[in-house]
Amino acid sequence: MIFRVQVSTIYNCSLERAFKTPILCDVTKIHTGYGLTPKVTHTTDDNDWGQIGSTKKIHVEKSLLQKGGFASIDRILDRKENAYWKIQVDAFQSWMAGFYKFVGEWKTTELEERKILVEYSYALHANVPIYYPLNWLFAKVFWKIYMKRVLENVGEMAYEEEPYMYL
Repeated sequence: MIFRVQVSTIYNCSLERAFKTPILCDVTKIHTGYGLTPKVTHTTDDNDWGQIGSTKKIHVEKSLLQKGGFASIDRILDRKENAYWKIQVDAFQSWMAGFYKFVGEWKTTELEERKILVEYSYALHANVPIYYPLNWLFAKVFWKIYMKRVLENVGEMAYEEEPYMYL
C-alpha cells in the first residue's frame, strides 16, 4: 500500500536556491526533529551526494523510537536541474510500523523571477496490512505536518543563501 502526501508553497528566491537547498545544504538544519521523528545529527558515506545514484547514511539523535546513530539511507533516484529531485529513504534501522521505504519528490517551477512554486511530496510504502490504519494516520496527519516544517526550514535556508555542502 502506498500513502501519498503533498504540500506546496511559494519561495521568493532564485530558482537555483529553491532547487538546490533541500538536497545540497546541511541536512541537520532541515530535519530538525519533530514528535517521534528525531533530529538528524550528521551523514556519512556521502562523497558523491547530489548525483543520480548517489547515497548517504543518515544518523539521528536518540528518541522514543530510535536508538540514535545510523537510522536510514537516502538515495537520489532522479534529478533534473532546477526542476526536480526524486529521492528514496530506506534501510530503516528501527521499527517503522510496516513502512519499508519513502519516495520523495521536490519540484520547483519558476512562476516569475524570484517567485518559485515548490511542490514537495512523499509516497510512503507499507506492506503490513494490519498497520494500514496507523500508516494512513501517520502519513495524513503527522508526516504532512513534518513536511510543512521541512518546507519552512528549507525556505529560511534558501533566503539566507546557506552555503551548499555538496556540488
